[in-house]
Order: sequence, then C-alpha cells, then structure tokens
Amino acid sequence: MKMIAGLGNPGAEYAQTKHNVGFMLVDALAERLNAPAWKEDFFSAVTEVRIGGEKVFLVKPLTYMNNSGEAIGPMLSYYKMAADDLTVVHDDMDIPAGTVRIRKKGSSGGHNGIKSIIAHVGGENFARVRIGVGRPPAGWTVINHVLAPFLAEDAPKIREAIGYLLPAVECIVTDGVELAMNRYNPHKKKARKQEESHEGESSEACTAE
Repeated sequence: MKMIAGLGNPGAEYAQTKHNVGFMLVDALAERLNAPAWKEDFFSAVTEVRIGGEKVFLVKPLTYMNNSGEAIGPMLSYYKMAADDLTVVHDDMDIPAGTVRIRKKGSSGGHNGIKSIIAHVGGENFARVRIGVGRPPAGWTVINHVLAPFLAEDAPKIREAIGYLLPAVECIVTDGVELAMNRYNPHKKKARKQEESHEGESSEACTAE
C-alpha cells in the first residue's frame, strides 16, 4: 500500500496557481489511471488506484498548504504505512519553471508544506517529486509569486513537466525511488540514452507504462 500526495490549496481561486502543481499532477495521474471519483476523507480529497499490482492512494490535502501534514500524517498512521510509502509532489522555487527533480528524502528546503509533513510523519524519509516554478520576479513577494498563475511562456513547460513525471511517479511505486531518480532526473538523461543502446538495459527499466 502506497500514497502519492500532491500539495496545493483547495478552492477554485487557487486551482491554476504555482503552489498547486502538486494537485495538478495528482489530478493528471488520476485521469491517466481512470481513478474512481474523489471522496473526502482525512481532511483530503482521496481516490484509489492500482499501479503495478500495488494499491495506491492519491491524495490532495484540503488543509491548505502550510498544514498539509495534518492530513497526511493521520492517514499514513491509520493505514499503517511508513514514511517511505509516501511520495509527495510539490512546487519548488529553487529550480526553473518546468524543471523537475526527484529526491529520496531530505529537509524541507524552506517549503512550508514539506515542513508540516515532516513534523507529522516524524521524519524526512519520504520521496519528493519537485516541479520548478522559478524565483519571484523583482519586487514580488514569495506569497504573491506562488499564489499567482503561471506566465504564458511558462504554462506549456509545466504541462510538459507533468506529462513527463506521470510515468516517473508510477516508477517510484513499481521499482523504487532510486531507479526513478536514475531514469527521470534530468541530469541522467544522457546516461540513460547511452544505457538504452546496450543489451540488457530493459531488465532495469521501470515496469510502469
């Protein structure tokens, strides 16, 4: 049993903002996997899918970003899942818009949603899928930046990033975060292409399609 949680803020006014890219990815994954209708439970919108034979909860906390752990922590505990059964998808200002990074674990990096989850699950040992939203323009506050929609030139990059990450998130479930990092983190692309030219590479490939 696994959980994939996308972070964001509930409400139509936040739906297209940078802070909601986690919601956007989980929505896209639910559509890709023909998930049942969302239901409200554990202060979250929740649906269930199967990935590679594994039961997976797709979760969008409805507690607002800064309190994401108040939803995720109790749900993990109730279903007796460990922190490393959790994958969290969130925005990241420290990388350019549309850039992606997968991490096995780590600190919050100043992200309040991740900070809340760490506090409520009791550690940093959960996978992160980070989608870059870039730094605030000159004269903008962080809040104004993350609660604004993407610029017209950045919106296609975000759509492409989400599409690229869908099989990556499935790969985390089926084959583990380390293999997903090796295959989907951008700095590995060149090495991956070289690997694919050799016989036997398919034995390491993620099973999710």
